[in-house]
Amino acid sequence: MAPAAPAGMSAAEAAASAVNSQLAPYGAAWIPALSKEQTEREARNLARTQAVPAAAAAKPYIGPQPKIITRKGWGADESIREKGFVYTSTIKAAFVHHSATGNNYTCSKAPTVLRSIYRYHVLSSGWRDFGYNFAIDKCGNIYEGRAGGIAKPVLGAHTLGFNTNSMGIAVLGTFTKSNPPAAVVTAVARLTAWKLGLHGVNPKGTSYLISGGGNLYKKGTKVRFNSIAGHRDGFATECPGAHLYSKLGTARTSSAAYQGRP
Repeated sequence: MAPAAPAGMSAAEAAASAVNSQLAPYGAAWIPALSKEQTEREARNLARTQAVPAAAAAKPYIGPQPKIITRKGWGADESIREKGFVYTSTIKAAFVHHSATGNNYTCSKAPTVLRSIYRYHVLSSGWRDFGYNFAIDKCGNIYEGRAGGIAKPVLGAHTLGFNTNSMGIAVLGTFTKSNPPAAVVTAVARLTAWKLGLHGVNPKGTSYLISGGGNLYKKGTKVRFNSIAGHRDGFATECPGAHLYSKLGTARTSSAAYQGRP
């Protein structure tokens, strides 16, 4: 049974927190990091409630759960998003993006950047919520993005045509001419080792997704992606910037190592 929501929390705030209640208390500002052993145990618990596939928990190539700052932690205004949550069937691939915003922010100001992107996505673009499933700042801090539960296959709005059965990770900054800090690449590896691992995915492998229609692949096209791909792989764009894109091979190797794969 989930714990009772604290008094004074709005229904929308309680709902956004409740979907993570197996991992942290209601109203928590972050979800704590776990060891690999603790993560594998948690995966078995999640499988029992059908939050993740039973097969993934049975063969636990899962990286240690990293610390993730919740929507509460970065100050998401839960009143502006649409009510309820939308899920996809599973997670087969992770698409990495850059936010194409400035690189000169301090990491203590990253929540301000996130709130600005959130307002733009919802109030200007008319999306139901923050588009990306997760965000990473230049210090390697990981943030919960779209609401619905960090361990669950939440349907995002990040890679037109390929949002189904995938997840989106936005690195705050612009990396067309600047190299991403090492902490960013490590965070991408740690996050994907955990989240892809929950769904039985090898970060060094490939997966097939069916295009829903975009500017690179026609609707219905079956496309093979690296399990950790760049936005440009599924959509004609410079995103995530040439310098971040060039680091995805390193992220794949590190992510698989975090999972304990041979």
